[in-house]
Amino acid sequence: MTYNAPSTAASLSPALAPGKDRSPAVSRTPSTGRLIGIDLARGLAVFGMYAAHVGPDPTVGGPLGFALELARGRSSALFALLAGFSLVLITGRPDPCTGCAGRQAVARIVIRSVVLIALGFALTALDTDIDVILAFYGLIFLAVLPLYRLRARTLVIVAAAGALVMPQLLYVIRQSIDKGDWADAVIGWDPLARISDTDGIVELLFTGEYPVLTWMPFMIAGMAVARLDLTRRGIRARLALAGGGLAVLGYGGSWLALSLVPNARTTIAAATDGDSGASAWWSDTVGYLTDHTPAAWLLVGAPHSQTTFSILGNTGVALVVVAACVAATDRLSRLTRMVAPVSAVGMISLTAYVLHILVIRAVGMKEETVPALIALLAFMATAMLLASLWTRHFRRGPLEYLLHTTTQVTRHIK
Repeated sequence: MTYNAPSTAASLSPALAPGKDRSPAVSRTPSTGRLIGIDLARGLAVFGMYAAHVGPDPTVGGPLGFALELARGRSSALFALLAGFSLVLITGRPDPCTGCAGRQAVARIVIRSVVLIALGFALTALDTDIDVILAFYGLIFLAVLPLYRLRARTLVIVAAAGALVMPQLLYVIRQSIDKGDWADAVIGWDPLARISDTDGIVELLFTGEYPVLTWMPFMIAGMAVARLDLTRRGIRARLALAGGGLAVLGYGGSWLALSLVPNARTTIAAATDGDSGASAWWSDTVGYLTDHTPAAWLLVGAPHSQTTFSILGNTGVALVVVAACVAATDRLSRLTRMVAPVSAVGMISLTAYVLHILVIRAVGMKEETVPALIALLAFMATAMLLASLWTRHFRRGPLEYLLHTTTQVTRHIK
């Protein structure tokens, strides 16, 4: 028998825990039903990561190459934004939990964060070519947790400030790492680095593919979205317009800056192993830094560049996707049924993400026994089939259930 979960996915899609106390204020935002649009957006984010990890290279060109390029970096940003949405679901939507329920909700987030960090490092130890994002997400949850009681407007301001300030701060810190030995001293002292055989906290905060400093704004933006009444058409329209504006400001601003600043493109091209720098305003084909970061890099808008322009652009794309998914599933019942398998993947996204890494570890990424497009389609089809079958009978995915179980100790908090 199909079970219709009464609450939406949380913390990479575990369900909202029952038994929350609410503040006396009357709720003005309907939030008890599962938001199918959010599940759909999360499923698309999972497929975007599949595309980046096993799909064809975007250099194939044409519509397929363009779609694959869009998935790179932007799907993980969408995942981060939706993780912020989930944090608010756990800690109270639309009104933050208070009293005993608030303490329990905070404890649940802390436990989930620790589990995600441990799981992320465990998957990293498998030594695939994937930059596993879970440990970074776990630490970001902890970093933004003190903000869970803020209103949407305040969260928007904090996210905007983070997007403007954090990339410049990260640039300064990375420059100091290149020129000094303090990071090595921290790594040598850090027990997390010794246990995980990584750079530990330095990698999570500063040097990794998803540094906490520049990925916090995505999650904070998702928290702000969760404070909105997405059942209102006007709210969804304004969200889409805001997302479009941010995308234009981020990618368009990067293009303009790279065009106006003398020698910016050639400086970037010389510092990376990518192309001439012509696509640095929006594409990962710009390559990766090979040595010290030039100041011109702050003008880049490529998805993984950790710049203000990239955060603005990626956040804009994520907001448009969320608004479109929620609107489509709210107004078009036939479409909702058609995309139900994708939404099912979003409901068990933690399981879907971890399983695809385990499969890649088993079969490899570079030993292409089948064309990359066929491999991608096989990953997507298998995920939709398994997710559809599982969610017909169970409220949570296997790993979501285990993650939920670890937090049950919080019921004893008074």
